[in-house]
Amino acid sequence: MATGETYETHEYDVLVIGAGGAGLRAAIEASAQGARTALVCKSLLGKAHTVMAEGGIAAAMGNVWPEDNWQVHFRDTMRGGKMLNNWRMAQLHAMESPDRVLELEEWGALFDRTRDGLILQRDFGGHRYARLAHVGDRTGLEMIRTLQQRAVHLGIDVHMECNVQRLLKDGDRIGGAFGYWRATGTLVLFRSKAVVLASMTYSAAWGVGGTAVFPARAIERRRSIHHCQVPTTPRGNNSVTAMNNPPSMNSQYGANGPEVNVVLA
Repeated sequence: MATGETYETHEYDVLVIGAGGAGLRAAIEASAQGARTALVCKSLLGKAHTVMAEGGIAAAMGNVWPEDNWQVHFRDTMRGGKMLNNWRMAQLHAMESPDRVLELEEWGALFDRTRDGLILQRDFGGHRYARLAHVGDRTGLEMIRTLQQRAVHLGIDVHMECNVQRLLKDGDRIGGAFGYWRATGTLVLFRSKAVVLASMTYSAAWGVGGTAVFPARAIERRRSIHHCQVPTTPRGNNSVTAMNNPPSMNSQYGANGPEVNVVLA
C-alpha cells in the first residue's frame, strides 16, 4: 500500500476476474505469452462453479465413435443454440476442444479410460456421438484441480476473497478494476492493460434455465443483476453494466461451450 493512500494498488498486464475453468485457462495462456498476470476471485481458489460440472468435456476425439469429427460437433453445437450462436466461436470450440482435453491430461488430469487405454467418452444430450471426456461424475472438480495447480506452478498472482465492484476506464480503454477485500473491507485498485471477465453470464437472470436448478443461487444472481451490483454472481456483467457497456463478447450463445466474457482493453 502506497504511503498516504487509503487503498491498495496492484499493477498487471492482464487481470482475470473469475477463477473458474475459463478464468484459470485464460490466466495460464496470458502468463505463457509473457504477460504479468493476476487472478481475482471473490471466494477461495478452487471453489468456483466449475466444480459443479459432472457430465464431462465435449470433444470430438473419436475414441468411442471413430466417425466423430469437429464438423459434426460444430453442427450439434449450432443446433443446440438454435443457430443463435456466434458461429466462429462455436467452430473454434469444436476444432480445438480435443487439444484442450489432451492438454489437461498432460498437466495431470486423470480421465476415465477405455479398455485400450484411450480417454473414455460418453453420451450426453444434444450430441450425435458419445464425445464427453469425463472423470466419473466429478469432471469439473478434476478440471479445477488441474488448472489451479498449473496456475500456481506458473507463479500467477491469485487474489482470493476480493470483490470487484467496478471496471475502470482510461479514456476509451479499460484501465483496471476496483473492489474490496471481503475479510477486512479494505479497498483495492488493480491497474491493468487488459481485463478478462470470466465470471459467468446472464444465464441466471431468468427463472427458467440451467442455473434455476439451484433456486437460492438463481434468486441471488437475479437480485444482483437488477440492482447492478457485483458482490453476487454474475459479477463481471454487473461491473460492465455499471460502466456503460464497454466492448465485450460471449464466446458462445447456446449449448456445449465455455462461458467466457472478454472485455478488450
